[in-house]
Amino acid sequence: VVCVIELMEGLGLCKGAPPSGQSGIAGGIEICITFPTEYVKTQLQLDEKANPPKYRGIGDCVKQTVQGHGVRGLYRGLSSLLYGSIPKSAVRFGVFEYLSNHARDEAGKLNSTRGLLCGLGAGVMEAVFIVCPMETVKVKFIHDQSSANPKYRGFYHGVREIIRTQGIRGTYQGLTATVLKQGSNQAIRFYVMTSLRNWYKGDNPNKAINPVVTGTFGAIAGAASVFGNTPLDVIKTRMQGLEAHKYKSTLDCAVKIMRHEGVRAFYKGTVPRLGRVCLDVAIVFIIYEEVVKVLNTVWKTE
Repeated sequence: VVCVIELMEGLGLCKGAPPSGQSGIAGGIEICITFPTEYVKTQLQLDEKANPPKYRGIGDCVKQTVQGHGVRGLYRGLSSLLYGSIPKSAVRFGVFEYLSNHARDEAGKLNSTRGLLCGLGAGVMEAVFIVCPMETVKVKFIHDQSSANPKYRGFYHGVREIIRTQGIRGTYQGLTATVLKQGSNQAIRFYVMTSLRNWYKGDNPNKAINPVVTGTFGAIAGAASVFGNTPLDVIKTRMQGLEAHKYKSTLDCAVKIMRHEGVRAFYKGTVPRLGRVCLDVAIVFIIYEEVVKVLNTVWKTE
């Protein structure tokens, strides 16, 4: 619902919407601004110690990319995230709202544990229907750029080539790892967000929450998810890369990373991921909360 309203406003179909509702393009802008951190995170996670490693750190990755491909190189794979951002948010918040509406107590309050379970369900659904193919394409595009002879000329060409050579399954690599990652992502985020929201409101369930407070809570929730499941993110990235054939399964990938690269490899890309996720989650929750307020004003709900 949030995304439909945002799209309508972007097309000029909701002229009467309040200023807060006109921030529908915020998510896309946020992705465009922070995508270089996503690019660097992915490259560092793909950079295997056994190969030997190509990058010495965040700065070196940025330097080599700009020298070899220009600033535009830092935006390789951006299109897949932009195209997937609206349906991903729609599935995530739509499923969460559906589940949370059935999980609230008699007073209409959602406790932290139920918030975690609802977030888990939302994360699993978005992983299966949206995130897995979106992330697979993104990782392949980024990995392809670091190859000696890149073969993908653009988004549509790349998707066609992946499907032509690997079939639809080629866009669903690392599904198990993606489900684990997104499920834990949203479980952690909604658990933290629900806990902080309940703490802030105290005994007054109708207490308004300022957008700045919402953004702060969102950033904290995002940081918690980064520290809580980056190992799963690393495994997912490896399972979706161009060399995913080396791994028999998600478990085999984890075992090989541990054996050849050690525990530290499971936290590659933590810093750039932290920056992007905190901003992303803060913005998304602010938009979500503000649009829900508008909807509750327009359509009276119980």
